[in-house]
Amino acid sequence: MEKLTLIVPCYNEEEALPYFYEEVCRVVGELNYETELLFVNDGSKDNTLSVIKGFAEKDERVKYLSFSRNFGKEGAMYAGFCNASGDLVAVMDADMQDPPSLLPKMLELIESGEYDSVATRRVNRKGEPKIRSFFARMFYKLMGRISDADIVDGARDFRLMKRKMVDAIVSMGETNRFSKGIFGWIGFKTYWLEYENVERVAGETKWSFWKLFKYSLEGVTNFSDTPLKIASWSGIFFTFASVIAMFFVFIRALLFGDNVAGWPSTICIILFIGGIQLFCLGIMGQYISKIFRETKKRPIYIISESNKEDAK
Repeated sequence: MEKLTLIVPCYNEEEALPYFYEEVCRVVGELNYETELLFVNDGSKDNTLSVIKGFAEKDERVKYLSFSRNFGKEGAMYAGFCNASGDLVAVMDADMQDPPSLLPKMLELIESGEYDSVATRRVNRKGEPKIRSFFARMFYKLMGRISDADIVDGARDFRLMKRKMVDAIVSMGETNRFSKGIFGWIGFKTYWLEYENVERVAGETKWSFWKLFKYSLEGVTNFSDTPLKIASWSGIFFTFASVIAMFFVFIRALLFGDNVAGWPSTICIILFIGGIQLFCLGIMGQYISKIFRETKKRPIYIISESNKEDAK
């Protein structure tokens, strides 16, 4: 019998976990698979770990990894991939926005032998703030144009993968992680399963607009060098423009004489060019900071406790 591992990253999800556990147990109980429920406690400040331990005491299928602090969802997913023992591996959120009821259909598609992965995408963003939804759509459009990774609009981290795809993800041990981009970059044949957006069953989202904005910057700088090209072309453009301006000033002085008029506009131009320069330096700084973090080779996560004997 093949083994299925479900990776569940958790950060302050004590309210949602009982609903999730009840539903996922109902669904996997109807599947013809040996099941491992791998919960990753990402340094939660509430009773998330206690709730998970309660599941583990009565259910031998439940395994958990608990981090020494909050390392972020990307670190939690990577830890899950590194410690998953299943022939098939799925990653899903505990807030029920990734419906466990989709698992039978996903397994059916994998079992057909035609696909290496079944990924999910929301066909709408019902229940989300309109401004947030607008910027999310713009982000996916931007990534589609500038990135070499296949990132689909509305894509969720919820997906089912064969072992060879998981091994490929684990082999990419980079510190700066953007899993949606990694999933697309490594390739493999993927089926996109669409579903209507589902709101959280309990608790509050951990993703503020600012956190999503920073996460989108990670995606852009991790999978595209277009911002650096923009900085380079901006430098070329303004250098060319300054040469034209110098010729203009020189010819005007010869024809009409020099005067002090126009100093406010000159100051504005200087400030504008200075802003562009700082903006370009900021872009380069983002890439340099990533190089700095990668060269230190710090661990992506640190496990403080686990009931999984071979946890790594």
